[in-house]
Amino acid sequence: MIELPVISAEQTRKRKPDWLRVKLPVGPDYARVRKLVDNYKLHTICESGNCPNMGECWGAGTATFMILGNVCTRSCTFCAVATGRPNEYDAEEPKRVAEAIKLMQVKHAVITSVNRDELKDRGAEIWYQTVAETKKISPETTIETLIPDTKGNWEALYRMIEGGQEVVSHNMETVGRLYRMVRPQAKYERSLEQIKRIREAGMRTKSGIMLGLGETKEEVFKAMDDLVENGLLILTLGQYLQPTKMHLEVAEFIHPDMFEMYKEEGLKRGLRYVESGPLVRSSYHAERHVNVPL
Repeated sequence: MIELPVISAEQTRKRKPDWLRVKLPVGPDYARVRKLVDNYKLHTICESGNCPNMGECWGAGTATFMILGNVCTRSCTFCAVATGRPNEYDAEEPKRVAEAIKLMQVKHAVITSVNRDELKDRGAEIWYQTVAETKKISPETTIETLIPDTKGNWEALYRMIEGGQEVVSHNMETVGRLYRMVRPQAKYERSLEQIKRIREAGMRTKSGIMLGLGETKEEVFKAMDDLVENGLLILTLGQYLQPTKMHLEVAEFIHPDMFEMYKEEGLKRGLRYVESGPLVRSSYHAERHVNVPL
């Protein structure tokens, strides 16, 4: 295996590598989506997560909707979403999201949410209603749900995934050794079990890992093996980018050729689909993932 150079964050602190440059969101299609999101008072992870692909995705008339508010009960050190005690959820939100998806004529919608650990059902009923309402008024639309950690509330998990979605995703985010630093209120093994239960329920399983947080190649390979063992079908790999100075610094910028190597390794280890690249995020090219065989 050819060893490729790693570019440290210190070396590129003043200037990111060329492969991490993105265009600003512009164009009439982007403006149309922007207006719909504002008019319907919707939250998108595109904005809250400072996604580098927002221009590309919104320019194509697609977006990833974030339900259950925009304040999270978790304090993950990589995430730009606000942390605190959320307000009570809006029972009318499922209908608003479904109507917006229909107006936007979305062929494939990705729905995600903040963690709502203070709710007994973790927000599961809103999850179910959002998917069911969308399927009701836009039956031709395929859906991926990117669900949070239910903290072992498996009853809530099963309610979240029975609305009729084609893909259920739960992001691992990083390798096992870095969990306490990156996801202090989550557990590596618990997230693996959540993915295993989703697969056992007959769903198309998906997860995502950020690279550049200080993980080794061997740790990434181990995470791949653990995910395959627990029934994962689809994996996304992307470069971690520090959203603000208060969040974890980038340990290293991974070369695009390394992402290609990880893609090849993932497929060799039994994953059925791997989306891997510096600017890849969990919902990037998500419409392709509904065709992965069960």
